[in-house]
Amino acid sequence: MTTNSVREQAVHLLRGGMANTEVARRFGVPPGTVAWWKHQDLAKRGQLPGRKRSTCTHCFGDALDRPAYAYLLGLYLGDGHITWPEQHRSPSLFITCDAKWPGIIDSVDQAMRQVMPRNRPCRIRRTGCYVVKLYSKHLYCYFPQHGPGKKHERTIALEPWQQEIVDAHPWDFLRGLIHSDGCRITNWATRRVDGAVRRYEYPRYFFTNTSADIVRLFTDTLDAVGVQWKASIPRPTGQVNVSVARKESVALMDTHIGPKY
Repeated sequence: MTTNSVREQAVHLLRGGMANTEVARRFGVPPGTVAWWKHQDLAKRGQLPGRKRSTCTHCFGDALDRPAYAYLLGLYLGDGHITWPEQHRSPSLFITCDAKWPGIIDSVDQAMRQVMPRNRPCRIRRTGCYVVKLYSKHLYCYFPQHGPGKKHERTIALEPWQQEIVDAHPWDFLRGLIHSDGCRITNWATRRVDGAVRRYEYPRYFFTNTSADIVRLFTDTLDAVGVQWKASIPRPTGQVNVSVARKESVALMDTHIGPKY
């Protein structure tokens, strides 16, 4: 059997969907040779897959999943950061997630895919946590709050188009902030009733952040959805705790956010 005959038969099988490795085994040809034959055949027929550009609603007018973006924005402001090492072609978005909450890790991954469907996130295992990471040349377009230094050391203000999204999807934004720098806990207290000591439990939400601007974004959004809150006096480090403890407000938060999972 001539080389041309082998190649023609191999290409015929490849077009039919047979795997490269199976074609190589059948004809006793190196897998690399089979891959090259397939590449040339696709090029000849104009079917080579092109390099997909990154999604960007600003640069290319791509559609934006606005609820997913509001959630991802909250995550970024809480436990996210962007880096661009010199050796990389694109900046990277990192969202750090506690390993105790696998459901939140999945929701972070999903939000990244919804906002940037042509970019694939990955997960990096670290001690006690997972980092969900995404590369894109357009991260600065989506997160103009990025800048040198820590978030609490610089001004954090939303662009008008971001505020419009948060106003339209406040609960998604709040959920992102709670999933990153917040929690839902159950407090308890005892009270003597008719001579017997009874234990009472009551849930509450907390959000903790050192950036006064991010805390203000959180509380302004709580005001917008009708949730009552109280803020602690800033600690020497600048850290502020925002508490939601009123029964009606906790019930509202439970309806739209709920415990971490």
